[in-house]
Amino acid sequence: MCSQTTALMKATVLRSRNVLEFQDVARPEPGPGQVLVRITHGGICGTDLKICEGSISVRYPLIPGHELAGTLVSGGDERIRPGARVVVDPVLYCGACSCCRADLTNLCVQGMLLGRDRDGGFAEFIAVPRSHVYALPESIQNVEAPLIQVFTTCLHAQRRIEIFPGQSVAVVGLGVTAQAHVQLAKLRGAHPVIGITRSAWKRRLAEQLGADVTLPSGPEGVRGVLDATGGRGADVVIESTGHLPVVTDAISMAKPGASLLLFGITTADAGAFPFYQLYFKELKVVNARAAKGEDFEPCIDLIARGALKLKPLITHVLPMAELGRALEMLRAGNDERMKIILEND
Repeated sequence: MCSQTTALMKATVLRSRNVLEFQDVARPEPGPGQVLVRITHGGICGTDLKICEGSISVRYPLIPGHELAGTLVSGGDERIRPGARVVVDPVLYCGACSCCRADLTNLCVQGMLLGRDRDGGFAEFIAVPRSHVYALPESIQNVEAPLIQVFTTCLHAQRRIEIFPGQSVAVVGLGVTAQAHVQLAKLRGAHPVIGITRSAWKRRLAEQLGADVTLPSGPEGVRGVLDATGGRGADVVIESTGHLPVVTDAISMAKPGASLLLFGITTADAGAFPFYQLYFKELKVVNARAAKGEDFEPCIDLIARGALKLKPLITHVLPMAELGRALEMLRAGNDERMKIILEND
């Protein structure tokens, strides 16, 4: 129980597997080097669903939420002052391990994610390191801002591969992150950019966001990529679903010597896989994990200039207290649902 002198806030608390409660909890107090942020908006994704369902192990009770934006309340400096609108980098790192010393902070051996390893932002307030907040320009609206964190993961991934102007890029799966990959590939001069999914609605959205060609998934998609590239296959294939059969299709549509970016998180530890094609085509296989602080400012700049579009990817906005309803929407699936944003009053 909180004492009468303890400042309280509203938060959605995960008490145990699939048990969420919207309740009063103690408001965090920022420690040395930390700032206090009043959360205005948060996004949800498949990671949140896995945490709440128990397929990602966490300690209870836990406040979920890692795609966060809000207003700086206290603890700012000359770079960013109280009252500023900010987006939060949720990836915490120690700064001292071998990965951190090699500037691989996203791979920190003691790394933590807000909303998974430490209380996150489906609440009124959160205390985070001062180094993990970035000011938002006026051109980016509060409701859009949680998507910045999502886009940083895509920018980080594409920084790990080469895409030259005029190269063909196939993006397999057209969920939120894949739609970001379509836009980033176009910015890098790729042509044609080919979007592939079973959903006709998502294919139309990809076309609005810059895809030159869109195709249904499966064998028809593989044939379509070959047709669109003169029979050679794509120079770069970005696989964003994490499903092994789709990874197989991605390998089949890649040309010899192509780059294969495995962006989707594959959790399967067994299954049929075309290993010989990997050898025969000499594919460059790259994967990416999360993002680094250095990915935030360039991503914010691209969005502020209108080079990357966020708003078309937001299909639902719900009160923060309705996290349970939002998770049910994720479970149900919907070809015409993209990003769900939660907002505080």
